[in-house]
Amino acid sequence: MSLLTIENLYKYFPVRGGFLMRPTGHIQAVHNVSLGVAPGETLGLVGESGCGKTTLARTIIRLLKPDSGKTLFEGHDIAPLSPRELRPFRAKMQMIFQDPYASLNPRMSVGDIIAEPIIIHKKIPRRYRRQRVCELLELVGLSPEDYSRYPHEFSGGQRQRVGIARAISLEPKLIIADEPVSALDVSIAAQIINLLQNLQKEFKTAFLFISHDLKMVKHMSHRIAVMYLGEIVEMGPSDNFLTPLHPYSLALTAAIPIPDPQTKKRRLILSGEPPSPQNPPPGCRFHPRCPYAEEICRQEHPSLKECQPGHWAACHFIDKVKKQLP
Repeated sequence: MSLLTIENLYKYFPVRGGFLMRPTGHIQAVHNVSLGVAPGETLGLVGESGCGKTTLARTIIRLLKPDSGKTLFEGHDIAPLSPRELRPFRAKMQMIFQDPYASLNPRMSVGDIIAEPIIIHKKIPRRYRRQRVCELLELVGLSPEDYSRYPHEFSGGQRQRVGIARAISLEPKLIIADEPVSALDVSIAAQIINLLQNLQKEFKTAFLFISHDLKMVKHMSHRIAVMYLGEIVEMGPSDNFLTPLHPYSLALTAAIPIPDPQTKKRRLILSGEPPSPQNPPPGCRFHPRCPYAEEICRQEHPSLKECQPGHWAACHFIDKVKKQLP
């Protein structure tokens, strides 16, 4: 049974203009997305900037309300719930935000930041809260002496550790990590990734791990979903992404650097810019940049289909892509 199941999720944002600021169109940030996350599993979500990854994450956790579709958490559809009805589920779903500087309240001490979800959900009696926060600080590689310090006294990596401590304070079943290492140095990023993996082993937590770095996502994830212009275009086991089936995924994997100057790798250079999500092209949304596109791609939208066991792709010409694989 899946811990999280998303069915046909849509999230559009109105575009307003004119003197009365009436809606003149919509940004199709998330368009008909369906996926699932099993207990203890890490699902990686990759795609270029502006494809809708963060909007999808915020819609799943109900920081944004979806326009339509279902978000099933442990079999309960949380999409239509009110804030009060959502509260029991909030303790089971937490988020690590991308920016470790903006995601922490500068007026609160680190101890208060980590203790806040514990207080809201009344998980631990008051006399044990400080002890619990100190345990969480040690768990993420900080010192109990940091309890009374403020966010501005920490480095970026340390702030992200505080954010992680806050996210795991309630021992949630699902953590959405929205590019948790994109603002960090490489060495610090590696420490954070190792920390997340160790925490997953200890708490059996499922992760939705969002990143631009396909190599890091492959290292971190059991399965990978590739997003383009608000849609999932490919999804499958992480090992299968050595042989992707969608042209966009092929371009992403071809861009992964190889730490060997003697190795020559074929690059797939995409032409043009991504279309506007306000006015996506008809048919396949990738066809204006796809080197394999034909007339059917401009007219008929491809649906996700299972090309191999557990490996799904949305493309009319998967056989052409396979011929380009090494």
